[in-house]
Amino acid sequence: MSEIDQLAKRLQPHYSHFDVANRLLFTGHSHQAWPDVAREGQVEYFDICAREVDRKWDIAMEKTEVLRNYLREYYDDPDGFYCREESTHFLMVSLMSSFDLKNKPKIITTDGEFHSMHRQLKRLEEDGLEVARVPVNPDENFATRIIEEIDIRTSAIMLSRVYFETSLINSHLSEIAAAARVQGIPVIIDDYHGTNVVPLSLREADLEDCFILIGGYKYLQWGEANCFLRFPKDCEYRPAITGWFASFSTLEHPRTDAPVNYDHSDQRFASATYDPSSQFRAAKVVDFFNDQGLTPDILRAQYEAQVGILRSLFLQQDFDPNKIKLTHNEALSRNGGFLSLTSPKAREIKADLMQRNIYTDARNEILRLGPAPYTTTSQIEEMMGELKVSVEKIL
Repeated sequence: MSEIDQLAKRLQPHYSHFDVANRLLFTGHSHQAWPDVAREGQVEYFDICAREVDRKWDIAMEKTEVLRNYLREYYDDPDGFYCREESTHFLMVSLMSSFDLKNKPKIITTDGEFHSMHRQLKRLEEDGLEVARVPVNPDENFATRIIEEIDIRTSAIMLSRVYFETSLINSHLSEIAAAARVQGIPVIIDDYHGTNVVPLSLREADLEDCFILIGGYKYLQWGEANCFLRFPKDCEYRPAITGWFASFSTLEHPRTDAPVNYDHSDQRFASATYDPSSQFRAAKVVDFFNDQGLTPDILRAQYEAQVGILRSLFLQQDFDPNKIKLTHNEALSRNGGFLSLTSPKAREIKADLMQRNIYTDARNEILRLGPAPYTTTSQIEEMMGELKVSVEKIL
């Protein structure tokens, strides 16, 4: 039995509610199955609410700290702050509201960013924000092109570590951060497709002064409403979009004409009252990952091997490249956690597969096949056979 299957078959019994052993679930890059213990977390939250009523918040915050500690360990980042919110979008907006956009109205980004960042920047552009969108291709001079955009009008650089359409890893972040540091410009890294897939030591990469957007919906298996903004401990930004959870230490103080206070804590970019049930669910998943020994290196090896098999089987089909092809031919070491395919009928292929209860994902002309740690080689082989059926039917 291959190492892929040894791990996958060991994990599958723990995902009985999602029935991962008997379904072709290839949206691992978008929505992974939750282990059965996640349900226990949801029930635990109800029971604690019933028993503790308003005292539940202390326990809820302990659960959030479990998630923070997992991320600190993953990123080799013991001193970083991690602000929890329900979406990376809110965290991005809160962070942007800290910038002096009136005097520095320029944001440097790329043409490969996810919808939430792209949409928000495009809307702000309508109201006067200057957005420099640097093409991600060609990769060989990408860092140079980003750095050349830096000027005295620049408030921030915002870009991904793993691109959501191509699955390619951005290997230039340290070089970009070094250049931005000289100019005192913050770098915001969208790592939704990097966390739990491509290991990263912030200390070794010299990225400790960077801001990182992290989401639990995909590879972390935490589900919705478990998003974090990682920011450096010496950060003193004062976001204009702010909620009362950002200053617990002053809640009992008399109101004065003094400037709005921000606690020097993980909560600096926080909003307000939220539903903490998701943290109870996610904390159970953290314990499960630890119990199963799912270390960053093991997860990386599993994804790289699975994507490698997907790609090899795809090439064996010898598809007409005018119908469907690999989005890129870069080495597996430069690929994230899913296989990206390009087809003029990507959405139709996805819909045809869904009619047979096969879960994939399409974005415009990109078809994405995302395995998960519990995906076996036989499921990957079956997936590729079903893809051939759909391609031949539609194209």
